[in-house]
Amino acid sequence: MTIRVLLADDQAMIRASLRIILEDQPDITVVAEACDGVQAIEQARETAPDVCLVDVQMPRLDGIDVARALADAPTRVVMVTTFDLDEYVYGALRGGAVGFVLKDAGPSLLVEAVRAAYAGDALISPSITLRLLRHLADRGVRARARPPAQPLSARETEIVRAVARGRTNQEIADELFLSLSTVKGYVSGILVKLGVRSRVEIAAWAWESRMMGAG
Repeated sequence: MTIRVLLADDQAMIRASLRIILEDQPDITVVAEACDGVQAIEQARETAPDVCLVDVQMPRLDGIDVARALADAPTRVVMVTTFDLDEYVYGALRGGAVGFVLKDAGPSLLVEAVRAAYAGDALISPSITLRLLRHLADRGVRARARPPAQPLSARETEIVRAVARGRTNQEIADELFLSLSTVKGYVSGILVKLGVRSRVEIAAWAWESRMMGAG
């Protein structure tokens, strides 16, 4: 199936560049564009895209507000921005975004983020993931996550820690000598036990709950 994408950025040149990158892929098409946050929400509700690529800083409503507004919609929000400040990243993820990619991360990572979001996975530029989550631990953020609905097994705990270190599902499969489908099955079970929506929130839960130790 073709992945239907909405682009939201206040710069027409950026939207044009993103469209060229994405529509060069046989499985991705851009169905709508928006130049501010209000228009992004309107277009998303009108066109029902699979994935919204949203800039953090936009007129009228910023990307974090867009992510919050679309949190209960079928569409998945991925932030694309030149900024990697902690408050932006954390606010976006808590607002419901499933990915966070820097504009200079390169076309391949951007395409990968769209496909990951469509598949129900999540992708954050690796440099952002570890720095953000370690920052939460270093700040002494108190764990607010609820305990798991059921205790995590030893294998699930291993996978939670791997996710929190920024490992992809494939990397986890390779490290633990498991099949990719098995890892995906474990991740799905962990989502249910933790009551969260994405791998990103699994990682945040692990760091906030002090599962990662001092390092």
